[in-house]
Amino acid sequence: MTLEFKLPDIGEGVAEGEIVQWLVKSGDTVTEFQPIVEVMTDKATVEIPSPAPGTIGELRAAAGDVVPVGQVIFTLETAGDAPAAAPAPAQEVAVAAAAGASAAPAAAAATAVAAPPPPRTTNGKVLAVPSARRVARELGVDLGLVPGTGRNGVVRRADVEAFATSGAAPAVAAPAMAGAFAPANLEGETRTPFRGVRRKIADAMVRSAQTAVHFTVVEEMDVTELVDLRSKAKALGAQQDIKVTYMPFIMKAVANALLKFPVLNGRLDEETNELVHCGYVNLGIATDTPNGLIVPVIKDVQRKGILELAAELGELAERTRNGQVKPEELKGSTFTITNAGNIGGTLATPIINFPDIAILGVHRIVKRPGIVETPEGDEIAVRQYMNFSCSVDHRLADGADGARFLAWLRTLLETPGLLAL
Repeated sequence: MTLEFKLPDIGEGVAEGEIVQWLVKSGDTVTEFQPIVEVMTDKATVEIPSPAPGTIGELRAAAGDVVPVGQVIFTLETAGDAPAAAPAPAQEVAVAAAAGASAAPAAAAATAVAAPPPPRTTNGKVLAVPSARRVARELGVDLGLVPGTGRNGVVRRADVEAFATSGAAPAVAAPAMAGAFAPANLEGETRTPFRGVRRKIADAMVRSAQTAVHFTVVEEMDVTELVDLRSKAKALGAQQDIKVTYMPFIMKAVANALLKFPVLNGRLDEETNELVHCGYVNLGIATDTPNGLIVPVIKDVQRKGILELAAELGELAERTRNGQVKPEELKGSTFTITNAGNIGGTLATPIINFPDIAILGVHRIVKRPGIVETPEGDEIAVRQYMNFSCSVDHRLADGADGARFLAWLRTLLETPGLLAL
């Protein structure tokens, strides 16, 4: 029986998807739930599994093609009766890469302790989720040696990490590791297909740049007191196994400033032609990942304390970098923060995360002499300075709005004790 497999409705209003890569080829024998193809939408990258065992027939889309939901993307020859056309069951579509925790359906709970099954292979290829393959490459682990605990023996990221730390993984030769970081071609050129996450990021940036009328306001802030406070909070957080960076303080100050100046807190609803200003603050946090720039969202920042924000931020950022963020965690921002301070750079003009009204760029801290007012008069002392740049959609807000927002943010961050009020 020939089964025509249609691109399923992945949800969240997605109408089409881009074929990132085929994980099989025509003529391959596949098992039920075996990953067949990676598809990227505006919300996530997903692995589509086979609905039944059989043989792959025709692949009706090529890598890089954008196909609508409901279009047949491949055929499957099965042994028994099957429906003429079938989408993947929603519960079997595994969210991976930018928006998933596991690329295999969850296994049922075991009733007895047993050794994990050996890794399952198809046509010589170990069945593994994308995050497991990435971690295996990073750690120099042979996937063929890793016991998979996922359904049907699929290797998961946790399996690779456990194997790498168990002492069973063979050591990777230093020359081989060195080669992994060397340019592929020192004299020629390397060509990479412009698709997947990179193209989605490009589409979003072009849309924002061509739609929102950007202007940027820059403010320098003396964050010496913030540096001291963060140092104390860092020690306190360590007692609770919470990593405290500067970002939770900045997020809390931004939430305070946005509630004071709500004209920057919201979005443009193009369908109703309405400006939406929010009485809550959902902060998108631009995160650098191996798969590109991803913006997970922390909700209701105005209700949370510094340590709570630090814990949530650390956990969400780690899952985002590991490809385990959920689709619902990638939407609903009312304002975005992008922080490249730990990388470097003293100033940038960030592009708005459309349809947000504004975005804040956070830059590195530098030490230099500054003038400090004392009862005895002005004195020169070593101070800590930081630049902040706020890009605003000039269609939706004015320059004065951005300036007032940054001025209040400066008040809060230069005297961070005010955040407790």
